[in-house]
This record gives sequence, C-alpha cells and structure tokens, in this order.
Amino acid sequence: MADSNEMTINLVVLGKTQTGKSAAGNSLLGSSDFESHLSPSSVTTCCSLGRSGRILGLIRRNGCESALCVRVLDTPSYPHTALSKEEVRDTVKAALAHHFGEEGLHLALLVLRADLPVCPDESDDTVQLIQELLGPTWKDFTAVLLTHADRAEEAGYSEETYLHSASSTLLSLLSSVQHKYIFLDNHNSIIKEERNIVLTKLLNFIQKNNYQVL
Repeated sequence: MADSNEMTINLVVLGKTQTGKSAAGNSLLGSSDFESHLSPSSVTTCCSLGRSGRILGLIRRNGCESALCVRVLDTPSYPHTALSKEEVRDTVKAALAHHFGEEGLHLALLVLRADLPVCPDESDDTVQLIQELLGPTWKDFTAVLLTHADRAEEAGYSEETYLHSASSTLLSLLSSVQHKYIFLDNHNSIIKEERNIVLTKLLNFIQKNNYQVL
C-alpha cells in the first residue's frame, strides 16, 4: 500500500496451458501486457509483471475515495510443454520473492476453463504447485478464476446451473478455498464495467482475509 489515497493489490495467475491465464491477467489490468494467443505449445515461458493505472470508484477508505492499483504476475503454465515442474516452481518462486517480497502477495488466482470439465488428476498438479509455492495457508490466499465463461453461457449455463452440474473435483476445490471463485469472459477486451465487477469481488476476498499478505 503506497499511501492513504492509493491501495495496491498483488496477484499471481497460475494454471495449465491454454486456460487463459495471460488473457485473464490482461483483463484484470485493462491492458495487453501479456502475450496471449492460441498455440499448440505453452506460450508463457518466464514470469512477467504487469501494473494497471490508477483505478477510481472502487474503494473508499476513511470516508474518502482511494485509487486502486493492480499488479499481476503472469507465470509459465504447469504442466508445461518445455519446462519441468521444478523449473516452473523455481521460476515462479523467484519471481514472487523479487516482485512481492517486500509488500507480500494478496491472492493467487488458479485459472481453470469453465468450458472444460475438471477431472480428478487434472487439478491436482496445479494445486500441488500452489501448495508448494504458498505453503500450509494456501487455501486462505487462493481464489479460482473460471475463464471462457462466455462459452458456458452460450451453452445455456448460468453460474448457478453450471455449479449444479460441475464435477465433484471442481466443487471440492471451490469448497477448499472457501468458495472464492469468479467467472470471467474471454473476450479480447473486457469492458470497464465487467472488469470493475471482477476487481470488486477480488477486493471482497482480500477484505475477508483481513488484508493479510503472504
């Protein structure tokens, strides 16, 4: 947190190849900082930090409006087409220490695709990576970001009916992170109102965690 008129939240996006991690990071920042496109191999091979401009209208502190600044760390996917689990883990761990070492991390966002079923073995790898990176309190600092929600909607699913039909693996995961989840469309450019709704939900998660950082 820089000063009383500005609050910075630090986020990291983690997930499998082609789940839309980098695109989700761009949506949160309101920019195109991270390379994101369809590819037969993993696009992101190293960590990079993106920073939003000052976002107004979302926070009031001590009766005054504060500006919000969002910092997002984009990471290589796991499993990765070119990097081992150890290489991904060590790369992300070093980047977290470098970028958020002093201020701390507010939330890790586990990115899953809403238009694909989550199977038992599938989420285990990434969840295990998060546990290794964040330690025993990882559940308090992890939220699930369900991307490609527009495709689920096109298939006739509302958020409620989607969760009603979801696999026990996904429901168990959502339960373990205290139902901190957000549905996110994967249009090329998320409109400002949608972005503000997503950021408000993230701020609520952080507030419920008493603004603690890792």
